[in-house]
Amino acid sequence: MARVGRSIGFGALVLGLAIGSALAGPTVYPTGTTIYDPARAWSGYTVLSPLGTQAVIVIDMNGNIVKRWDGYNDSAGGPARVLPGGVVIAAAGAHPPHQESLELVERDFGGRVLWQFAHNVQVQTGDGATVWALRQHHDWAREEFPAGYYSPGVTPAAMPAASAAAAGEAAAAGEAAAAGEAPAAGGATAGGVKTLILTHVTHRLPQVADVSLEDDRLIELAPDGKIVWSWTAGDHIDELGFTAEARAAIKTGGGPNAARSGFDWLHMNSATYVGPNRWFDAGDRRFAPESVLISSRQASFVAIVARDGSIAWKLGPDFSGSKALGEIGQIIGQHNAHLIPKGLPGAGDLLVFDNGGASGYGYASPIAPKGVGALVRASSRVLEINPTTLQLVWSFEAPSTFYSSFIGGAQRLANGDTLITEGTDGRVFEVARDGKIVWEYIYPLFSGPRSSNAVYRAYRVPYSWIPQLAHPTEEAVVPPALGEFRVPVAAPRSRAGPAR
Repeated sequence: MARVGRSIGFGALVLGLAIGSALAGPTVYPTGTTIYDPARAWSGYTVLSPLGTQAVIVIDMNGNIVKRWDGYNDSAGGPARVLPGGVVIAAAGAHPPHQESLELVERDFGGRVLWQFAHNVQVQTGDGATVWALRQHHDWAREEFPAGYYSPGVTPAAMPAASAAAAGEAAAAGEAAAAGEAPAAGGATAGGVKTLILTHVTHRLPQVADVSLEDDRLIELAPDGKIVWSWTAGDHIDELGFTAEARAAIKTGGGPNAARSGFDWLHMNSATYVGPNRWFDAGDRRFAPESVLISSRQASFVAIVARDGSIAWKLGPDFSGSKALGEIGQIIGQHNAHLIPKGLPGAGDLLVFDNGGASGYGYASPIAPKGVGALVRASSRVLEINPTTLQLVWSFEAPSTFYSSFIGGAQRLANGDTLITEGTDGRVFEVARDGKIVWEYIYPLFSGPRSSNAVYRAYRVPYSWIPQLAHPTEEAVVPPALGEFRVPVAAPRSRAGPAR
């Protein structure tokens, strides 16, 4: 695979576990759009969730920034999404040292707040103040937009504009605090849709570990902002397929992030509605559209949580139990697991960004004597899997040039291509079914002590979804042959001798 870009390792923890590798990639490389074949790419606007830039960024196919909403925090809360009409939803605020946001905020094109929710639990800030916080991290989803990206025939609606309900927010907060409950969201109104949110809860569960947990909790909000359903991972550890060795490793509480704010034992990094699909249409109740598909980065499994709280379907953590699983190969530290929405090529198949890096419990070895993080691979893959037969339908990998040890994602496009976010090095590219890259972009804004341009996730939307912007000019970008790519060097100056 031809590659213009770089691969680097990070020793810091940002939206995932960096394994501390130091891959010596190029230090001089192009940024912006480096490849664009308008005849083959599915053109539109690309929505970026950068980690270092406190904003949601929209670019055209030639890499021009055409819209920017400031005041968002992707490093705390994960993916930003744009809805038809130029409406954005993303996380805002942070709650250090926890890796989580304070609220979700929906704004129109001009920045006016349409909807927001922070009233999950009360927390203390670093300066001792008590505030309401959502404790959201990594993912969220809307009921009518299950995978969080465009598919034909689906037009997710924005919430109605903030109403007089916001005026009662303070009173509701006080009443809920007295009752020990979370109040309705300020500004939330009837007529919207349900919102699924991946959050943290701090508690102790002796059946999981001997230390305090930073556990994963799913909550679902009704249109009026009331929490109508919830599910906590630690309550279901017996259903998750761990071996005795894995349970012993978890029990010690010695996994990654344990010292940060509690033992982040599963580190769930995606949660989406299953959504309408052909398996359920054919009678397979495991794939009920209202169920939730989750992904655990640290434990390397993907599962469907039914509405009664049970585990209806699971893939991993052990991939050695059958011929089909062996053909898939061990999935390690994966992100952005979801079923491809109806209307798109491959609809109903599981699409997952298989990061590699290090993860897993059990499998003690010299490099993981406590059985934590023994599964290791220094390359990434994108996998499309039939979830009923476990057939590997399609994959993309390039072992020497494609690697994001944490963060990343994949979106199936309407023309059958796949948009891939190689998150750690800020690379987003569109790959055709035959493996040819037809569009490639390197995020050009660097920040932080390590000069990172990391992008948590990217989504492509149709031009028509942001009607406030004029249709951009599309210009093909053909990269130079790698052997001919040079940085221009000024001609050497002549050094005249002293005048005589």
